[in-house]
Amino acid sequence: MSTTSEVQKPKASKPAAAKEKKPKEKKMKKTTKTASHPPYFEMIKEAVLALDEKSGSSPYAIAKYMEEKHKSALPSNFRKTLSLQLKNCATKGKLIKIKASYKLSQAAKKDKPATATKRKAAESLKKKGTPAKKPKTIKSPAPKKAKKTA
Repeated sequence: MSTTSEVQKPKASKPAAAKEKKPKEKKMKKTTKTASHPPYFEMIKEAVLALDEKSGSSPYAIAKYMEEKHKSALPSNFRKTLSLQLKNCATKGKLIKIKASYKLSQAAKKDKPATATKRKAAESLKKKGTPAKKPKTIKSPAPKKAKKTA
């Protein structure tokens, strides 16, 4: 029986510090790619305005319009992203959902005239040519007076 007691002797535990620690490698941050297409809301807004349907535009029609305009820049799964964006815009109040279609809300329509007038003004300047601007005169600062030391 003495032989079994020798086999069952507990082994001395090694201290944790004796284990070799591997230096942790710094994780590289993933670089996010910027999309080559405009933001989804701008594309949705452009599609709804272009389609100009009285009862709103269907998601299918919006996707079809976006695909025609931005086919090369859109990812392959843009339809799924579009449906999520439509739902999010509807909850935020940018779009109004009517049955299975979407219309621009009044707040989103207010943004439209401001950008349209800026574009028209820019186009009219290009057509007419830039108006002659008066050259700005640069005023030189007055010379500093030396302080008297007493």
